[in-house]
Amino acid sequence: MWRNGVYDYLHYHATVHEALGVARGHARVQFGGENGEVLEISPGDVAILPAGTGHRLISASPDFCVVGAYPPGPPMQVTRPTPENHAKALKTIPDVALPKTDPVCGAHGPLLRLWKAP
Repeated sequence: MWRNGVYDYLHYHATVHEALGVARGHARVQFGGENGEVLEISPGDVAILPAGTGHRLISASPDFCVVGAYPPGPPMQVTRPTPENHAKALKTIPDVALPKTDPVCGAHGPLLRLWKAP
């Protein structure tokens, strides 16, 4: 786990899923890549980002802080959207295991019912 902000450049993680919880402040974050939706997030909000979900910070209050975490498994890698990285990600993302627990609600949380392998 870590505490920090969200990078202000478009990136994704092709080897792990990510959970972000807003601890303080507020921000506008784009989720879903270059054409993704910009959402206002504030304390108590949680974003669950499946591997490959592009995201970037648009703006934030000076006190903005998120707590982030990744499930056990391969190390996190920050990946920028380039054609070469996209080709590699198409091979790694399908192999990323689903989390064994919901990062907010634990072993019986709703994420496990909602997020099912194809």
